[in-house]
Amino acid sequence: MILSIESSCDDSSIAITQIDNKKLLYHKKISQEEAHSCYGGVVPELASRLHAVALPEILQETKQYFSKLKAIAVTNQPGLSVTLLEGIAMAKTLAVLHDIPLIPVHHLKGHIYSLFIEKEVIFPLLVLLISGGHTQIIRVRDFHHMEILATSIDDSVGESFDKCAKMMGLGYPGGPLVEALALQGDENRFDLPIPLRHSPLIAFSLSGLKNAVRLKVEACGGKENMSQQDRADLSASFQKAVKLHLLQKSKKIFAKESIKDFAIVGGASANVYIRSAYLTLCQEFDKNLHVAPLAYCSDNAAMIGRYALDAYAQKAFVNPHKIDIIRTKKQQAGMLL
Repeated sequence: MILSIESSCDDSSIAITQIDNKKLLYHKKISQEEAHSCYGGVVPELASRLHAVALPEILQETKQYFSKLKAIAVTNQPGLSVTLLEGIAMAKTLAVLHDIPLIPVHHLKGHIYSLFIEKEVIFPLLVLLISGGHTQIIRVRDFHHMEILATSIDDSVGESFDKCAKMMGLGYPGGPLVEALALQGDENRFDLPIPLRHSPLIAFSLSGLKNAVRLKVEACGGKENMSQQDRADLSASFQKAVKLHLLQKSKKIFAKESIKDFAIVGGASANVYIRSAYLTLCQEFDKNLHVAPLAYCSDNAAMIGRYALDAYAQKAFVNPHKIDIIRTKKQQAGMLL
């Protein structure tokens, strides 16, 4: 069995995955959303302290599996350095204590493997990764070969949802709040720009759209004076603009790529509106759409454990005393290439 740990941001999670049949034997996640909601976003130092409490509590529930562990897997990048350290410290201790291999897991690769929890992998695969920190389209040839075809040049999808929700006074996390409110709104009321609409650049950019939302909020008298219908209509209009932006750039890649399987992963992939739009797009381009179960879209240790199964087969181990913890953004991106 492999014990996996996830602490890259504000979710403390541990899983136990059986090596021979890929069965998820144990999985638990403790979210910190309530603790951070009053701040409108994640406070790194607070998140680190909460991990220090939650991870040992979860670990206590896995003691029955300790004698059968063959490896420890842990997210080591990218993420908040102070929260990654909590998971890595636990993983290093367990690996040394039980004298078993340690497997470092790139968080974004973990999201890709969320598609395959308790399943066999499907490669080659095109993947749209939309999360709180990343917006990318990745060509996945196999375990060793993953190439970024398009990425965000500023804000990610998840980050934009959170910031726009904050501007409208909706709270945190913003993604589910905006999506729920958009169901009651008119997506055509506010004329918002589609980012990079006339640009040949195959990339994502949401900072301009975010600023357009800010101007609409001000035009409505500020978040204190917006009506509930104003918020619903602006949420729907914003969500529509994000969808059209993602689809426009995805179409350019679809037109060039012969790979038939396409997937959406990451926390923002739980958005049903976006999923539905991509189902239509995949039908148009004769591609098969794959999505992770909603329970595994956000950060979790089950996806880290599933990636670790393939890493274990490849003997992709590191010395517990020399595991890399913090990398630059350039190095983090390069890990996928």
